[in-house]
Amino acid sequence: MTAVELIALASSISLLAGWRLYLVTFATGLAMKLGWVALPDQLKMLDVLANNWVIGIAATGAIAEFFADKIAWVDSAWDTIHSVIRPVGGALLSLAIVDSGDPAWQIGSFLLGGGAAFVAHAGKAGARTLVNASPEPFSNMVVSTGEDVATAGLFALAIANPIAAALIALILVILSVWLVLSARRLLRRILEPKRPRPV
Repeated sequence: MTAVELIALASSISLLAGWRLYLVTFATGLAMKLGWVALPDQLKMLDVLANNWVIGIAATGAIAEFFADKIAWVDSAWDTIHSVIRPVGGALLSLAIVDSGDPAWQIGSFLLGGGAAFVAHAGKAGARTLVNASPEPFSNMVVSTGEDVATAGLFALAIANPIAAALIALILVILSVWLVLSARRLLRRILEPKRPRPV
């Protein structure tokens, strides 16, 4: 795997951690445990994800997140709790993927991973603010299921073709920024007191 592919893989996985940290950790660990993914030498640091305890904790978190994410406003509370956990998890996954002996690369990959996970998390939280404002209860389930499917699909693509996954991840980062700005405008409109019309 070339340096460009490693960076692309690290950024894609980190972005996915901003959406579904537990699912990404569980899927990676289980795939390694069952031998579905043969890691190249430079990714051997990720072997820790195949530990039974790590897989068990990630599976528990993934199940809890699956259900919490489907309920309006519970998902926003869950996102608030994970505002630090997801970026740190994304940063650590990126650091493990790049695994360079050069401290500059280590710091760069940590910042890249944390930044990608934070932007994805912020976009997800922003999108959920918009969705939670809708009066019907089913939009949350539809959006959350879409995120589950997109996470699984992009994860598989990141393993098979890191460059293509990174390009899609870049598009998703731009979309995330747009969602954050849209949610901010919506919140401002909701929270601003209504001014009486002049007579």
